[in-house]
Amino acid sequence: MLIDTHCHLDAPEFDEDRDAVIAAARQAGLGAIVVPAVFRRNWDTVQALAEREADVWFALGLHPLYVNDAGPEDLEHLRQRVMAVRDHPRFVGIGEIGLDYFVPGLDPARQQTVFEAQVRLAAEFGLPVILHTRRSVDAVTKQLRRFRPPSGIAHAFNGSPQQAQHLIGLGMAIGFGGAMTFDRARNIRRLAASLPAESLVLETDAPDISPAWVHPGRNQPAELARIAQVLAELRGLSLEAVAELTTANAARVLPALRAPGTETSADIGSD
Repeated sequence: MLIDTHCHLDAPEFDEDRDAVIAAARQAGLGAIVVPAVFRRNWDTVQALAEREADVWFALGLHPLYVNDAGPEDLEHLRQRVMAVRDHPRFVGIGEIGLDYFVPGLDPARQQTVFEAQVRLAAEFGLPVILHTRRSVDAVTKQLRRFRPPSGIAHAFNGSPQQAQHLIGLGMAIGFGGAMTFDRARNIRRLAASLPAESLVLETDAPDISPAWVHPGRNQPAELARIAQVLAELRGLSLEAVAELTTANAARVLPALRAPGTETSADIGSD
């Protein structure tokens, strides 16, 4: 079984064929898909998707790309929402959160304020974090050291081995996806081949970060099977071994996944 630890399945790119996309993922061997929120407007959507589909989990958070539109009321609503769902069987943690020092026009001070508040919230409730670290690994790591959330995933990581080790030491796993499938992505491929096996998880970030055989087309969770095969080749392992270790790693850092596929949507709806 494979776990896609980062997929924006609620995105409008899937509105026309979402059911078929989910069916294809199941056919490809996926047992769980984690859908992180990006702003307050899609919190209801990601939760409803997880409650409707037996193999979908959700996270709630405020993405750094949207912080210019986020205010103190959004953070207070997040706190209230987390308090309401923290025992929900499909809720994995706080995400997607972090810092983005690549996209121009984002207010760095506002990013920092929103990120700090969310990491503090995760630590307070003992929840994992799903992290966005584009050009910001050291700044993100600093806040993890400060607040100490229990675990999480550095999504789409492209930092140095030393930065990765610092994150691993703070309980984070490192997410690898479509970028790893490009021969020119030498740094990411070296990391995928050399980081400790217990730190690796798989993701698609669908509909974004399409693998080499899809680029520039729409990514989807079913592609995770071939992405896993690339990781297997880079590490000299079988596909079965990669599926086993990345599934175990995902379940460790996102404990809500420890029994993926064992509940039904009907079970959750009856709670």
